[in-house]
Amino acid sequence: MRTDDTPGSRVICRAAALLMISILQAAAQPPNSGTFKNLTVRAEVRSRYEARQGVAFGLNPDVDVLLVRSRLGVTYTPAPWFRVTGALQDARAPFYGPNAPGSMRDSADLYESYFELFPDRNGFGMTAGRAELRYGEGRLLATSSWGNVPRPFDHARVYYRLPKARLELLFISPVKIRTGEFNRPSLGERVWGTYNVFPTLYRGMLLEAFALRREQNRPGGFTGGDRALGTDRLTVNTFGFHTAGRLVRGVDCAADGILQTGRVAGARQRAGAGVLGLSRRWMIAGRALTLLGEYKYASESFDQLYPSTHDRFGHQDLFGWRNIHNVRSLGTLEILRSFSVSLMYNDSWLANPREALYNTSGQAIARSPDGAAGRHIGRELDIFGTYKFRRFLFGAGYGYFFKGEFVRAATPGINSSYAYCFQSVTY
Repeated sequence: MRTDDTPGSRVICRAAALLMISILQAAAQPPNSGTFKNLTVRAEVRSRYEARQGVAFGLNPDVDVLLVRSRLGVTYTPAPWFRVTGALQDARAPFYGPNAPGSMRDSADLYESYFELFPDRNGFGMTAGRAELRYGEGRLLATSSWGNVPRPFDHARVYYRLPKARLELLFISPVKIRTGEFNRPSLGERVWGTYNVFPTLYRGMLLEAFALRREQNRPGGFTGGDRALGTDRLTVNTFGFHTAGRLVRGVDCAADGILQTGRVAGARQRAGAGVLGLSRRWMIAGRALTLLGEYKYASESFDQLYPSTHDRFGHQDLFGWRNIHNVRSLGTLEILRSFSVSLMYNDSWLANPREALYNTSGQAIARSPDGAAGRHIGRELDIFGTYKFRRFLFGAGYGYFFKGEFVRAATPGINSSYAYCFQSVTY
């Protein structure tokens, strides 16, 4: 077992730091036709301080923590038809102590290691290995970059590109973050199927159509049911689409529709979810203002798969896409080309008041079995901004949640707040 404080871990981290410095110094020199012709080196160092009060509305301890994440990656293209990529990641929570959760800390581990065949041309192509993935807007399958320990996927994908379509078969398994061990997937937990993209199907509208099957058994971590009866397995079929593009002059539209069938521990799975959003951009005194309005819904048993959840139901990332109605509005003002400020408002209700309220991991926060706690979850108001200067990115934000009747009755009822500031530098 390795932890942040073991001698072996310190040696690995020092060696990785020296290697990173050496590579960055070399990469800063003008490239030549020999060493750097087919090699790309990239690095990122990010730190974020965040303070969370009223975590899970008082059910969990408050958080006051510094998060630090470093990455070093290399891409090598020995031939136009072949590319290989690898990356290391080190994520830490200094001063938190030895019991930092896996979502905050995972020291010196393999983050990416994959190859691509025919990556930049029409026709056949494939990728396989460990990588960040993002499908569509990331609502169902994506690696989230906001978390200190984002989840990559071990995968294999085969696709065929046409001038106006990309047809793909995929198999992916989420990598389990194992603090104190090297990360590895559990292939008993997997998603396979097809995800097809038509970027300009009709009048410039994007259409993505998918059919996915999620399977999970006891090796993958699912522990309900009886193996002999086949009720210890989760098999969820997800069928849906995503479309986006210009609706009328100046107004963009995005919509998602998803249906699910299957079985969960012997019970039938029948669920659905949907999204409808409208946005428009204006120029005011030479500054761009973008306004977005969005409605989201998911039924009480909807399986959100493996999404990127940041900002979906508020900047604090309190809720997941299950048993929820949500209305979101977002205004972003580009004060300078490199400096923008956003104001976000969310209002949420339970789809079924007798079912639970779920967090971003799909775990129940609280429930009212008789529905007496009501439907209204509450409102959240957030303000945040970012500033970019060359390779540096700076940001800060604050959010406050105003409890509704359900949170007031089914939890300790403490309003949640979130304050943070961050900086990152990339090479």
